[in-house]
Amino acid sequence: MNTTAPAPVAAQVSALEFPCAFPIKIMGRRQDGFAQLIADIVVRHAPDFDPSTLEMRTSSAGNYLSLTATVNATSREQLDDLYRDLVAQPMVAMVL
Repeated sequence: MNTTAPAPVAAQVSALEFPCAFPIKIMGRRQDGFAQLIADIVVRHAPDFDPSTLEMRTSSAGNYLSLTATVNATSREQLDDLYRDLVAQPMVAMVL
C-alpha cells in the first residue's frame, strides 16, 4: 500500500511556459451584472485583459451563462490568485 501523499499543486512542475495566452471558462446563472463582475475580477489580475474580448454563451434553456476570458498569463501565481477570486464569488458556479 502506498501511503505517500501527492505533492501540493503549487509544488508540482507546471507544463505551462509563461507568458502565454490562457483561456479561463467561468459559468454561472444568467443574471444582471454577472459578466461585468467577471470582467472586473479578470482585469484586477490581468490588467492588459480587454473586457470586449470576453466570449459569452447562454445555455440552451437560457438559465446559465458561460464566459471565456483569455488572459496573458505571466505566472502560475497569477492564475492561482485569479481562480481563487473567481470561485469565491457567489454568482460563479464553476471555473475551468
